[in-house]
Amino acid sequence: MARLGDMMLPVALAAGLVRHGYAAGGVGLALAAYTACFAGFVIFGGVIADLFGARRLMIGADLVRVGTQSTAAALFFSGNVTLWHLCAIGAVNGVCAAFFQPGIASTVPGITDDVQKANGVIRTGESVMAVLGPAFAGVLIGVASVGWVFAVHAATYLVSALCLGLLRSPTRVKTRPKGFFAGLAGGWQEFRSRTWIWSVIVIWMVFMVTVWGPTIPLAAAELITEHGERAYGIVNSGLGAGMAVGGLLALRIRPVHPLRAGAIALFGFALEPLTVGARVPFAAVVLGWAVAGAAMAFWSVMWATSIQTQLPNDVLNRISAYEVAGSVAMMPVGQLIAGPVSGVVGTHHVLLVSSGLALCTCAALLAVPAVRDLVRVDAPG
Repeated sequence: MARLGDMMLPVALAAGLVRHGYAAGGVGLALAAYTACFAGFVIFGGVIADLFGARRLMIGADLVRVGTQSTAAALFFSGNVTLWHLCAIGAVNGVCAAFFQPGIASTVPGITDDVQKANGVIRTGESVMAVLGPAFAGVLIGVASVGWVFAVHAATYLVSALCLGLLRSPTRVKTRPKGFFAGLAGGWQEFRSRTWIWSVIVIWMVFMVTVWGPTIPLAAAELITEHGERAYGIVNSGLGAGMAVGGLLALRIRPVHPLRAGAIALFGFALEPLTVGARVPFAAVVLGWAVAGAAMAFWSVMWATSIQTQLPNDVLNRISAYEVAGSVAMMPVGQLIAGPVSGVVGTHHVLLVSSGLALCTCAALLAVPAVRDLVRVDAPG
């Protein structure tokens, strides 16, 4: 349920800020506040999850976000919305997400023996919500107001907390870290000792600055300006539909070299910035985003499965925290520079360059032997 609210949020945030006079730079700043805090605190979230238990930490994070999103809803209902309000709320949400996210890595292998199938099911379920979320947000904004989207988002976090409270995962014997700083250092040592992990993260940092970071605010502002808020919701629903297809494909396809297959599929993501930057017809934009969603979902399942099956459970939360931190650390940089750079060279030029750099990212992943040749743990022979 929380995924439904998460996919509603970009539509509501972009629409709400545009209505209150903020352009792409404002949308990028609000998104960057969330991402920066998430990237800055997620490493600590992994250590705390190993020290005190992931599930309790995840429930607490959800409950705090019930309060923050309720506050955002109240601001929009009252009409007293300023950019710094939403940046502050986004920052708190980013910290909460940082404490929530690492626990997912250990929860999935703790409740299933078929990790790839579980990840495929998760991505498919998230994708269904990704289809419904933007469309529902667009309808809700049209018939009610932006504030109602934030109110529904708060409710989804409450449902998530209740579900986690009912979850009883099998107890696993773990060697917990002997303190916060010892856990932090141990996680870093485990992370840097695996070339296939840190090389992907280095490449992904470049991807975040040059591709994903700029694309999110620029594409949102461009599509809403040219086609309207409901059209942006439709495009995001196409993205979600593609993610569902990618998740279903990941349920069926079990490549011997998962990251190689994932990187090849990821070439399709270049269509997301390309279709908006090239000003193709609206139907082609929806189709391009659907292909991009399928590509990203398939890579995501291959990556998550590799992380959860190749690493020892005792350090899984901490290593996952380091890889998540590295994955998103540079996204706020891309989001922050999106507005100023597009103001100088033009939004469409930035998106076209981002599309080309997305292709370069995939080629770089395939060029690293440790990534290209990683073998799945249950491969025949």
